[in-house]
Amino acid sequence: MNALADFSLASLHLLRPQWLWALLALPVLVGLWRVRRRRSSVWRENVDAHLLPHLLVERGNARVRWGVSIAMVAYVLAVLALAGPSWRQTPQPLWQSRTPLVVAVDLSSAALAADLPPSRLAQARAKLSTLLREREGGQVALVAFADDAFTVAPLTEDAANVALFLDALSPEVMPVDGQRVDRAIAWSAQLLKQSGFDRGRILVMSDHADDAADNAAASAARQGYRVDVLGLGSQAGAPFRRGDGTFATARLDGGSLRGLASAGGGRYADIAADDGDLRALGVLDPGTVDDATRVDGARGNAWRDEGYWLLPPLMLLALLAFRRRAALAVIAMCVLWTPAKAADWWWRADQVEHARVDEGNAAYRRGDFATAAQEYQRADSADAHYNRGNALAKSGQLPQAIAAYDEALKRQPGMPDALANKRAVQAAMKKKPPSGGAGDKSSQSKDNQPKSGQSPSDQQQQPQEPQQKQAQQPNPQSGQQPPEPNPEGAPADADAQRQADAAQRERMQRALEQQRGATGQPREPGEVRNETPQQREQRLANEAWLRRVPDDPGGLLREKFRIEHERRRSTGEGNE
Repeated sequence: MNALADFSLASLHLLRPQWLWALLALPVLVGLWRVRRRRSSVWRENVDAHLLPHLLVERGNARVRWGVSIAMVAYVLAVLALAGPSWRQTPQPLWQSRTPLVVAVDLSSAALAADLPPSRLAQARAKLSTLLREREGGQVALVAFADDAFTVAPLTEDAANVALFLDALSPEVMPVDGQRVDRAIAWSAQLLKQSGFDRGRILVMSDHADDAADNAAASAARQGYRVDVLGLGSQAGAPFRRGDGTFATARLDGGSLRGLASAGGGRYADIAADDGDLRALGVLDPGTVDDATRVDGARGNAWRDEGYWLLPPLMLLALLAFRRRAALAVIAMCVLWTPAKAADWWWRADQVEHARVDEGNAAYRRGDFATAAQEYQRADSADAHYNRGNALAKSGQLPQAIAAYDEALKRQPGMPDALANKRAVQAAMKKKPPSGGAGDKSSQSKDNQPKSGQSPSDQQQQPQEPQQKQAQQPNPQSGQQPPEPNPEGAPADADAQRQADAAQRERMQRALEQQRGATGQPREPGEVRNETPQQREQRLANEAWLRRVPDDPGGLLREKFRIEHERRRSTGEGNE
């Protein structure tokens, strides 16, 4: 009924007006029917025309004309329905059209060769920094490879987040030395596929390629992923030391790299001091190749096809073609058909589920967590149960929230967000008595700020916001990186958090200025005014322990790659 209430003649238009050309066939069909009817009588073929009125009694002419009229009306209604009449807009997820890029950089021992002063590694870092700084939008990921390939940063719109890992890139973080370009390409293609992209680009930075790499590039190209190559090194080459202590010479093999780019349907360029090589490859512009398609978190408006409203009268007219019990069939259709059910009858199962989740998201943003949990309950999917757990946790029903997270994990084992929130809720249940836990938990989740007496670790255990899934995307998270929580509901919380952070920084700055204000002399780092000798001794001891922690920016990546390498080896996984 809402569709009819929103009807406006001024906004009425056709989404597919080309279907109106089919109306030109209507006079032709009527003419053919008249000709066929004249020829269908044996009498007309054997008796003179002036004698036919005296010999034949015409019967059912009115009935025949009525039937033809009904058929003509049904034909017109069918054409108009196919033309897609529309008069209102509905929110729809926007599709991302910028081509994603996965950069695979060679971190074998050869990266330490000095034929590109000061080293290939330093030049590669500088080139990656230029790429991340000058690329005009689009998602980007970073993969490091030696004997195997590992994800440094998954696909993200935030290039600055990827740039944080550049200083940690070093052959020392790789578990095993080697130069398996084929595994780097296969792993990069897997990242693009898991993120839901049907097209994308892979940029390989290395000094040579082999037949296995060519086969991997050809396979990626068949999947829709173009492989470009940036030559890292010089033809003169330079010696380098392998991980086992032996020495070798690394040289740039431009011929094999050109063959690799050709097999992957991409381009090849030697590394340059400026950004000319990146512009030649076209990786700075994410729209230079065929656009990728992937649903994005943003939403826009799209004209809604209301042609299904013409189907009920069309079906009623079709029922009149049956001679027997036509009236009974018409009554049954009128009883069964209701405008409220009209849209649901033409929706797919995933669209119905999305509508239910959307209703739950709207209730969640209003703060009506009980209604949100009920709406999520109506949708049986991992994301819906995950969102239901968040709503239950917000309303203080912690045991029920854990049960909802368990349901989500049954449908999607290993779901990272569900595991994290389940652990957070379990920790909250252990810290707080059941009698007062509900209200406290709800209030903490709403403002997402630690209450008085709450430690920073408590704040980290707040449940994440519900995932906002988009329409017409069955199984949207299958094989993908964990989605960011609450991409639509977060702006208000994000703004509040940024304001709180800015206020905190301002208070800290004022405190520092007050500490210096009395004498104008800078205080000792970390010194607190009016601290007791015991407090000062404890502070200095803590600072001494902190100074003993080595400054190792690649330590996190090294440990991450080591664990992943051991897991692959134990499970027999590979990127062959």
